[in-house]
Amino acid sequence: MASVAWAVLKVLLLLPTQTWSPVGAGNPPDCDAPLASALPRSSFSSSSELSSSHGPGFSRLNRRDGAGGWTPLVSNKYQWLQIDLGERMEVTAVATQGGYGSSDWVTSYLLMFSDGGRNWKQYRREESIWGFPGNTNADSVVHYRLQPPFEARFLRFLPLAWNPRGRIGMRIEVYGCAYKSEVVYFDGQSALLYTLDKKPLKPIRDVISLKFKAMQSNGILLHREGQHGNHITLELIKGKLVFFLNSGNAKLPSTIAPVTLTLGSLLDDQHWHSVLIELLDTQVNFTVDKHTHHFQAKGDSSYLDLNFEISFGGISTPGRSRAFTRKSFHGCLENLYYNGVDVTELAKKHKPQILMMGNVSFSCPQPQTVPVTFLSSRSYLALPGNSGEDKVSVTFQFRTWNRAGHLLFGELRRGSGSFVLFLKDGKLKLSLFQPGQSPRNVTAGAGLNDGQWHSVSFSAKWSHMNVVVDNDTAVQPLVAVLIDSGDTYYFGGCLGNSSGSGCKSPLGGFQGCLRLITIGDKAVDPILVQQGALGSFRDLQIDSCGITDRCLPSYCEHGGECSQSWDTFSCDCLGTGYTGETCHSSLYEQSCEAHKHRGNPSGLYSIDADGSGPLGPFLVYCNMTDSAWTVVRHGGPDAVTLRGAPSGHPRSAVSFAYAAGAGQLRAAVNLAERCEQRLALRCGTARRPDSRDGTPLSWWVGRTNETHTYWGGSLPDAQKCTCGLEGNCIDSQYYCNCDAGRNEWTSDTIVLSQKEHLPVTQIVMTDAGQPHSEADYTLGPLLCRGDTRILKVWRRESVIFEIFPSLFGRLRWEDGLSLGVQHKPGQDESFWNSASFNTETSYLHFPAFHGELTADVCFFFKTTVSSGVFMENLGITDFIRIELRAPTEVTFSFDVGNGPCEVTVQSPTPFNDNQWHHVRAERNVKGASLQVDQLPQKMQPAPADGHVRLQLNSQLFIGGTATRQRGFLGCIRSLQLNGVALDLEERATVTPGVEPGCAGHCSTYGHLCRNGGRCREKRRGVTCDCAFSAYDGPFCSNEISAYFATGSSMTYHFQEHYTLSENSSSLVSSLHRDVTLTREMITLSFRTTRTPSLLLYVSSFYEEYLSVILANNGSLQIRYKLDRHQNPDAFTFDFKNMADGQLHQVKINREEAVVMVEVNQSAKKQVILSSGTEFNAVKSLILGKVLEAAGADPDTRRAATSGFTGCLSAVRFGRAAPLKAALRPSGPSRVTVRGHVAPMARCAAGAASGSPARELAPRLAGGAGRSGPADEGEPLVNADRRDSAVIGDTGFLRIGRAGFELLASSDLPASASQSAEITGVSHHARPSLIF
Repeated sequence: MASVAWAVLKVLLLLPTQTWSPVGAGNPPDCDAPLASALPRSSFSSSSELSSSHGPGFSRLNRRDGAGGWTPLVSNKYQWLQIDLGERMEVTAVATQGGYGSSDWVTSYLLMFSDGGRNWKQYRREESIWGFPGNTNADSVVHYRLQPPFEARFLRFLPLAWNPRGRIGMRIEVYGCAYKSEVVYFDGQSALLYTLDKKPLKPIRDVISLKFKAMQSNGILLHREGQHGNHITLELIKGKLVFFLNSGNAKLPSTIAPVTLTLGSLLDDQHWHSVLIELLDTQVNFTVDKHTHHFQAKGDSSYLDLNFEISFGGISTPGRSRAFTRKSFHGCLENLYYNGVDVTELAKKHKPQILMMGNVSFSCPQPQTVPVTFLSSRSYLALPGNSGEDKVSVTFQFRTWNRAGHLLFGELRRGSGSFVLFLKDGKLKLSLFQPGQSPRNVTAGAGLNDGQWHSVSFSAKWSHMNVVVDNDTAVQPLVAVLIDSGDTYYFGGCLGNSSGSGCKSPLGGFQGCLRLITIGDKAVDPILVQQGALGSFRDLQIDSCGITDRCLPSYCEHGGECSQSWDTFSCDCLGTGYTGETCHSSLYEQSCEAHKHRGNPSGLYSIDADGSGPLGPFLVYCNMTDSAWTVVRHGGPDAVTLRGAPSGHPRSAVSFAYAAGAGQLRAAVNLAERCEQRLALRCGTARRPDSRDGTPLSWWVGRTNETHTYWGGSLPDAQKCTCGLEGNCIDSQYYCNCDAGRNEWTSDTIVLSQKEHLPVTQIVMTDAGQPHSEADYTLGPLLCRGDTRILKVWRRESVIFEIFPSLFGRLRWEDGLSLGVQHKPGQDESFWNSASFNTETSYLHFPAFHGELTADVCFFFKTTVSSGVFMENLGITDFIRIELRAPTEVTFSFDVGNGPCEVTVQSPTPFNDNQWHHVRAERNVKGASLQVDQLPQKMQPAPADGHVRLQLNSQLFIGGTATRQRGFLGCIRSLQLNGVALDLEERATVTPGVEPGCAGHCSTYGHLCRNGGRCREKRRGVTCDCAFSAYDGPFCSNEISAYFATGSSMTYHFQEHYTLSENSSSLVSSLHRDVTLTREMITLSFRTTRTPSLLLYVSSFYEEYLSVILANNGSLQIRYKLDRHQNPDAFTFDFKNMADGQLHQVKINREEAVVMVEVNQSAKKQVILSSGTEFNAVKSLILGKVLEAAGADPDTRRAATSGFTGCLSAVRFGRAAPLKAALRPSGPSRVTVRGHVAPMARCAAGAASGSPARELAPRLAGGAGRSGPADEGEPLVNADRRDSAVIGDTGFLRIGRAGFELLASSDLPASASQSAEITGVSHHARPSLIF
């Protein structure tokens, strides 16, 4: 983005000191002289006057002659006051007063202008078409400076509202200066050819400026070409200006389609429009009126290698046979300059550089057509028909954006019927109604709501009727009957049912423009209608077409498609990845960290790194560990093999492309706390360099296209691998192992972690000529974690905004560092960045928020107070505020110049519950929305044609207001404005009454810790402690599963194993006899097809036991023996056959003699034990085959002998989690394993009804001691042969050492509801057991 900014700045800096714009050519710098005060009375005219002393000639500012101002005969919205300045002048300001010493003044008005007193154009303030603010009394002067100014001869003031206790009264002044104008007129068949000076050095830039007024919607304004098809062309196409740029190779015939830049709309309105084209190398600036398109052409600047001729008004190629079919321009060009040369002046003086072809003149004719604007659906124009004739004939032209609307209605005489002409679905339809006959319908045209002028001709006579729309003709035969034209035709709408006209308009009236109306053979003069001499009307604007393109500029963001009607526009966000009225809000989270905070597991997710900024979403893999890692894969080869090549030649140059674009990658890397990319490199019979100076023979290219020669953890530009920095390379003469030239294989895993250079886009390796050298490498994905974007300095942002207002949005997001976005260490800084507000008068302040057209604010808050202001930012009259107005109400209020607007969300429960609540507010040109938590979103539409820009200039206050009233007490966290996070903590450290950080996150986020995991507070955020859970992962939600092969077993030892004998029985008794369990919670999940099966067996030193088995029929059976002198309690749960290959969950909860069993989270059963209530001296828990089950019942012994074949997961007995202890050892282990036990990702994976046993078994590859990574479904092995051991193979292997941990009484849980651990232990100050 910085390169683009510099490119644009270079264009701006290289412009000449005099900008050859037609607006300012030859004008003095001071242009604010009064223009109306010196005019004669005859220069003032009006629609009417109350008396001769209230005439328009008395309307000069501050004059008291006559009645002291202009007042019309009737005060209504159809009155106007007009000034003729005598010639075209530049108008820069206007001023108004009321009638002197009266109660007559205007409170708002429209300002219109024209060159010839016809075809008026309305001046628009901002993007609004609302009127100017008027007066509040008779004598004060209200002055308004026009930005931008305009050029016109005639000005017209149209009162919109006035003092309700008086009449319309106005005195006015107009300010400006003389305007220099050189005009050339083209009649659509003429052109002007300008031959440039053939200087030896061509200019480094071309600048073309002009103004144009088009009489037709199509035509070529300028054209310049080269010898081989390369050319530049400026052409008006359907009222839009298109700049064609063919930048092909000038030495060869171009086969590349020209690049097209399109700007403007409705430019065929017969008004002046300005154009500026700047060409510099491959950069193009194309400006039409106020809108600019910056473009960077591909390749070289060969499109500037053009001939020394440029034609205006058409394509003129004298002496050439090449034919062009494009239409020439019909209209006027004004102040035409090419590189500072006044081309029109040369033509007027008949200079030899100019060749004129056809009828070229130097005055611009004024348009004679009088358009009529139908402002609302209630508008109508009633005109007399050609009564008494035996036919109906009407023609006119129309333009509109609406798909439907009533265009024309007429009744036939003598009750012979009526006809209706209307738009429906963008097509023109005619319906003829005649007594005793079904309606006759004709349809013509399509897509007529495109804003273009369309001609309509309708006629009906005797035996047929036909409609012609443009060149589309439709004919409908009729029963031969006399067609007798009626007395009145209604255009646009109907007068009303009470008029008795019979006119009906079920689709609503027409909104748009009409012109060139003829009825019969007579043309209609709308000026006579305006004067009251012809027909009648309502809600019309005569002699002006007020159509406006609401999609220019388009407020639809992120590629949303803009469509419009006469009154409004809408955005189609389908497929953009964004939502909202203007496609502003992203559908996706900004990072993997945000997905983690929502409790989402690892997986593929779309993220939007800059939120509502211009960068789109992209797909990544989120690896949810203690930190969320963002994984961006590349599309390059998985592995690259290298072999010898001639000396000094690259033997491998591999590029790596990523699914994300350059801007998206830059944003993701910049916002991350840490990024890295791993390169696994193996070298065999490596090359030997020509010299031994350590110069590396390989390098890589980062995302900025810079070459880097460092590897591993080495610093940039050190030109050393990690071994070179650490001094442990295999050959001390070189800085990388692979440069040593050894005839043996060497390897390195290189971690590149300078994130400003990542990701790797290319790796290049050269060779020194050794023919048998070999190597291979694998580049891993880009890995990033954390989200640390914090806005630190806003002042630099505002400076950039002033220099590059059109690029502000892109620069703000894509070039964060230049905008003062600082990256701080710490996990997910932006999400947990918070501040505590301790007094009502405390607040944090930041520079003013720039959200002129779109402003979105999101944050979290928690509080115990009933009200307070979260944020406030004020302007002169505009403001924006979000507050807790009541315990159950959050309100978003603002004013952009249309009056205060509020959006409120009400909750059925209070917000001041000291829990975190999320607020998201958005304001755009379409309206405002507010959402709190998951409550329904509230929306407030913006007023039609109102002000749209939010202009703020004071400081932004967080947690309070400028008046230090209604301050907020509580915590605010993760505050983002338009996707940029504010550093609340840094500002809080230097602000009295505010403290950085907030506590109490577990109260809101504790539910994310699942399956017995405990929420632990951190300085920023929370973590889940899974120590006493059978699961692991960031939320204790990752299932720990293992496949048990036939005959395998896993034993978890609760106590150190001692051999009981007569000589040691007293010692063992003293250790274990008094440890008693009165309750336990047991959970497990399994999948198997074998019966009988032993799911779980718990033994004690006193021959007591618990067994959970599947009987031969697949039913679940539980046996408790809590007294060795009694028979066990046996319970069968015939829920279903549970050996069906499906995953089943079992939960057993015992409270003394009451046992509750739950299967698959639905089926429940309660039983009562008779053998006892205490489980004494628990010894071990066995999964799988039990070698000795002394004292067990026969069914348990059979199941123990058979063991278990299948998958077990989430096994837990109180605090004891045997699978986790074996597969995720974190300390001294109490687990022993016999046979093959292999870890699995999930037991549920691949489950299907009726799966055979072999489908449950994972692929067992290799044997014990196999080196390499532990794949899913393989025996767990020791990859680095240091710390872990094989789980399973043959024989009996002990893992770790068992031992005791002591629990003080304070360590014991208070109740079962507080912990899922084993409780109810009789404690006698002896070594206790951890479960």
